[in-house]
Amino acid sequence: MRICVFGAGAIGGYLAAKLASREENEVAVVARGAHLDAIRRNGLVLVEGERQTVTRPKASADSRELGPQEYVIVTLKAHQIPAAVPAIEPLLGPETAIVWAVNGVPWWYFYGLEGPWRDRRLESVDPGGTIWARLEPRRAIGCVVYPAAEVHEPGVVTLVEGDRFSLGEPTGERTARVEALSRTLVAAGLKAPVRPKIRDEIWIKLWGNLAFNPISALTRATLDRICADLGTRAVARAMMVEAQAVAEKLGVRFAIDVDKRIEGAAAVGAHKTSMLQDLERGRPMEIDALVTAVLELARLVEVPTPTIATVHALVTLAGRVAGCYPTSG
Repeated sequence: MRICVFGAGAIGGYLAAKLASREENEVAVVARGAHLDAIRRNGLVLVEGERQTVTRPKASADSRELGPQEYVIVTLKAHQIPAAVPAIEPLLGPETAIVWAVNGVPWWYFYGLEGPWRDRRLESVDPGGTIWARLEPRRAIGCVVYPAAEVHEPGVVTLVEGDRFSLGEPTGERTARVEALSRTLVAAGLKAPVRPKIRDEIWIKLWGNLAFNPISALTRATLDRICADLGTRAVARAMMVEAQAVAEKLGVRFAIDVDKRIEGAAAVGAHKTSMLQDLERGRPMEIDALVTAVLELARLVEVPTPTIATVHALVTLAGRVAGCYPTSG
């Protein structure tokens, strides 16, 4: 199977290494900088506890060198996707599927979704509809990422925990392509269940990211402290209750309740969210897919979200002041 991982950082590198460990897979990665140089020189090193493996996927910064693939697994952050569209296009053949292993509300959210908003574009995550038009939602396979990993040094990915990548077609069908991908991931030692309602699982993960990421960026606090402090816990809970009302208007069903989801976040411990890490490192913050898009959906279904709107206003200004979020729009 020809598979390209586009964005071979921590999660992408973990996926690529696991897939490349199987001889039947022809794996390529799109990477850049010192990470790319190290992969070319020494191979892609994966550290899982006491075990270390080295694989040698084909690696390039130029996707045109790699050619059309059967699957392209995109592991970028959502705000990076619009600029990456021209680089993803050379990897596409007529039937290439694109697996969106990306946090937040996906740009393809309404593709094939029965109801009044079927095939509606979301401006917050797909400005001008560019991704929809050029990468085509028919190619999309949803993916909810659960593992945590780190790039320990260029070319070396360390797994922190987790091995599950839930998959699902936007239409809910069990297609041959999603089942084949699931089998390939399982053969590589990963869990890859195929979900008939992938949006339900997207919301369970988004539920926490929506609240804890911006609160952590505003307070500089880790998850355990946000959940232990009565004030910030109440703000997070209010945001999550508002988000649940939005999601349920869209037909989503939550398998757990809000307090259990908060306790799950607390159990992670002294962890800095990705948004806080980006702010501290001066990198672009993933506000739109995690928060702005929820506000766009809320307006669509006419559900009030005052707490989300307040936190969104604060974190966007914090991002702009720090140079980590666009100053216009």
